[in-house]
Amino acid sequence: MTEKITKTDEQWRQELTPEQYRVLRERGTERPFTGEYNATDKEGVYKCAACGNSLFRSDAKFDAGCGWPSFFEPIGIASVAEHVDRSHGMTRTEVVCDRCGSHLGHVFDDGPKPTGLRYCMNSVALRLDEQG
Repeated sequence: MTEKITKTDEQWRQELTPEQYRVLRERGTERPFTGEYNATDKEGVYKCAACGNSLFRSDAKFDAGCGWPSFFEPIGIASVAEHVDRSHGMTRTEVVCDRCGSHLGHVFDDGPKPTGLRYCMNSVALRLDEQG
């Protein structure tokens, strides 16, 4: 089990860029088709930009055409957590880093086989470790 990370808002503000803070800590969303990892096909492991927790493998990434990097499964069951999100007048499933609680994006049931899921993540919430 991975040790949880808890920091104050001020600590997060000092460690993250303003855009990272807005998305990761305030549950924001980056504009579609603008993120660094939307169209990349580099191999490696995608990690949480806030705490470095391993989240997704590049071989689970696919082009969903939605404007955000999408994956059909997380790296493991303890890498992400899911919560009901009723913001903006709709009900969705929010995906957060299981280690630090940072907002990553949402998961939808319109993905490819083998899972049928689409983990639609914000690029700014991720960091690609090409050494993986």
